[in-house]
Amino acid sequence: MVKEDRSTWKSNYFLKIERLFETYSRLFVVGADNVGSKQMQETRIALRGKAEVLMGKNTMMRKAIRGQISKYPSLEKLLPLVVGNVGFVFTSEDLTEIRDLILSNKKKAPARAGAIAPLDVYVDPGNTGMGPEKTSFFQALAIPTKITKGSIEILSEIHLVKKDEKVGASEAALLQMLNINPFFYGLQITAVYDEGSIFSPSVLDITDDDIIKSFCSGIANIAAVSLAIGYPTTASVPHSIVNGFKNVAAVCLEADIDIPQIQTIKEYLADPSKFAVAAAPAATEAAVEEKKEEKKEESEESDDDMGFGLFD
Repeated sequence: MVKEDRSTWKSNYFLKIERLFETYSRLFVVGADNVGSKQMQETRIALRGKAEVLMGKNTMMRKAIRGQISKYPSLEKLLPLVVGNVGFVFTSEDLTEIRDLILSNKKKAPARAGAIAPLDVYVDPGNTGMGPEKTSFFQALAIPTKITKGSIEILSEIHLVKKDEKVGASEAALLQMLNINPFFYGLQITAVYDEGSIFSPSVLDITDDDIIKSFCSGIANIAAVSLAIGYPTTASVPHSIVNGFKNVAAVCLEADIDIPQIQTIKEYLADPSKFAVAAAPAATEAAVEEKKEEKKEESEESDDDMGFGLFD
């Protein structure tokens, strides 16, 4: 197989990225730090038929994007994101599904000295299996230990490496001796591009219930402000009507005026026992439920006794 020359390869790369932007209106911007070629190949296989992965030098990616800005002006928003070891994952499928596929392909990796820790690393207490000659190593890291049956035992949980901090040489050596590979590496999604809009991948975790809850909270705030300043709005009008009816009801009750809307209230005031009768079923149901819970707890306690008394 004859290897194509560099100019041909560049030309084909620009044609490919042009095809991808014409075919897809959605993409993920992904970071590929610490991702090996084999892992990248496995990711491409997992996404086959659902998404296409594009990697390349930043200069070439920026040049290719600038070449498409005249046709798709919104692509200019991608230029500031092409920093570091990044790539694009193009798709027309559901973004959440593709996001999960991208993030699911992770590989365990050891903690290397000088690397930035992607997470906190803790060492659990217990026997390490190491001989007493290693005691000075643990003392240098201020790890409390003791010798048990000829080997070193860690006495308490240790917060060895903190997230977003560099891994020290001693910490990396200790994790290697304990045969602990604490880190997981894979493609990391840094941004999402969807039909001209760029947003954080955390937006994909927002559910319909979250949107409804936020919307209702906003309406409640508008209604509260409108009522406080006496400015009627669509959100506050129902509350204003209810408050107005309360005033009308109070005046009618005080002046002994009969209107159909307050007839039930007048009946309750005239004979409070009716209210007690209406509330009784609810109270009875609550009491029944409470008794059921008590019986259930008693039954569980008797089961624990296994049918034997203390002196049987």
